[in-house]
Amino acid sequence: MSGLNILVADDEPLARRRLIRLLHKLDWVGRIDEAGDVAETLRMAQSGTPDILLLDIQMPGGSGFDVLQRLAGELPAIVFVTAFDHHALRAFEVNAVDYLTKPIDAERFALAMQRARTVAASRSQADRLAELQEMVASLKQALGAQARPERELWVKVRGEHLRIPQAAIIRLQAERDYVRIHLAKANYLFHETLSSLEQRLEPAEFIRIHRSTIVRRSAVVRLRPAPFAAWIAQLADGSECRVGRTYGAALRLLLGRP
Repeated sequence: MSGLNILVADDEPLARRRLIRLLHKLDWVGRIDEAGDVAETLRMAQSGTPDILLLDIQMPGGSGFDVLQRLAGELPAIVFVTAFDHHALRAFEVNAVDYLTKPIDAERFALAMQRARTVAASRSQADRLAELQEMVASLKQALGAQARPERELWVKVRGEHLRIPQAAIIRLQAERDYVRIHLAKANYLFHETLSSLEQRLEPAEFIRIHRSTIVRRSAVVRLRPAPFAAWIAQLADGSECRVGRTYGAALRLLLGRP
């Protein structure tokens, strides 16, 4: 098959499928491989010799940084696919070939891939190695900035990006491939899975009480029993959420019990 070879590295199968669907729309893309953790990414990068690597930051077995530090031989052009907030992204924007924020915008994706295509075709291995080393240092610094307590989400609403502080979120509800973010007087649909979004929330402030529900701990005002040994959590905005039977540990935490 002619064209450039692409390796998609992301621990979420759904995220990989979205990226692969977008790649199939590019007529210059050749073989597409995929990996779900650091070890598999390194193995595929070394055996499949990709021209471009779409690389997630957080993966089982380490991080995208570990992949970069351990890559050997001919280095691919790197496009990061991240869940960083906008402030952290600015810290390394000038050093990466390009980055994509989740949820992926199709036009932004096409632009990033065109940049990566140009880099893969023209840049020498020595240049790639020097830029990758600089990129790793900048990304590590960005991770430190991201760890600060005050975080936010950016939601696309009618072509604009709206900043939502995590402190304003009452609950999050899964809706197929999306998450409904509920605030006190509004709600917004966010194009990301609940499991992926959970990694970006402050764990001291939020708790998962059902496979499809995450709530702010301080928003729970009442717990009452429900049929079939389940519980119902009533929140400060008047909504009620079922506590999954497999989330007993979460219930004990809500009750302040070990």
